[in-house]
Amino acid sequence: MPAVTADTLTLPRVAAPDPAVAAPRPVRSVTTAPSGFEGEGFPVRRAFAGVPQAMLDPFIHMDQMGEVEYAPGEPKGTPWHPHRGFETVTYIIDGVFEHQDSNGGGGTITNGDTQWMTAGAGLLHIEKPPEHLVVSGGLFHGIQLWVNLPRAHKFHLPRYQDIRAREAALLASADGGALLRVIAGELDGHAGPGVTFTPITMVHATVSPGARLDLPWNPEFNALAYILAGQGSVGAERRPVRKGQLAAFGAGGSLTLAADTAQPQAEPNLEVLLLGGRPIREPVAHYGPFVMNTRAEIVQALEDYQAGRLGVIPAERVPHADGPLTATD
Repeated sequence: MPAVTADTLTLPRVAAPDPAVAAPRPVRSVTTAPSGFEGEGFPVRRAFAGVPQAMLDPFIHMDQMGEVEYAPGEPKGTPWHPHRGFETVTYIIDGVFEHQDSNGGGGTITNGDTQWMTAGAGLLHIEKPPEHLVVSGGLFHGIQLWVNLPRAHKFHLPRYQDIRAREAALLASADGGALLRVIAGELDGHAGPGVTFTPITMVHATVSPGARLDLPWNPEFNALAYILAGQGSVGAERRPVRKGQLAAFGAGGSLTLAADTAQPQAEPNLEVLLLGGRPIREPVAHYGPFVMNTRAEIVQALEDYQAGRLGVIPAERVPHADGPLTATD
């Protein structure tokens, strides 16, 4: 699980919170993500399954994609499809993924890179492994997170952010036992590169075996910890967690996680995706690739998609028999 690595002894430290000032957040629930398939058939874990929306707000949905070792010819993606009313965040830990959308956004992301697509008023997009990965096979592991947009920004013009791994703010825990990659939002005064409509924090933490991680956390935000790999505990009550589980925390000003001293052989550290955001507290109407406030807006989104008002699939350049490359549908 490479993503981004660094020597924690040389990085800025996140100060351990004072429990007298920042009350530790209790663990409200620990749920296990069921497995499924997405797009053309790539395996996912549905990280938020069974968790009430009120505990997730402003987040809507999250899939852990893989971790899977593809044989040659096996890598899969998703076909062209629409979105409206929210943002998709694709974070690649291992492997390579390509993105293209009808608004002109797109690119290739690999270890530690993030693509942040604001669908807003609506667009079409496609995500797929590059041809060379389809031919060769290989390791693939990533996250796709859906972040809701408040009513005032549901119809904002689409936007695309290509966030390279090197742009993440790299920090260390107070004792140097954990590496923290801040992708979006702020942690102890250190800001990540992602620009968001809804105030959120997104951090990938690697906690060494036997280490404990105490973090300050915005008391106005909710707090979620999804275990990407390894095993350990969450909260002052040391509730056990393992790969594929989501911990949801209650109110307070700090988070506590700890890695078990003994880790699975293939997963040497506790890997955690930490998420927090200011709840939007607006009605949510969610149907397939659309996240709106009312059922009428969902119906309108479907009608707009069917009428071609959410965008047009861009032409592709393909080789012709006589040699030149020509644009075609």
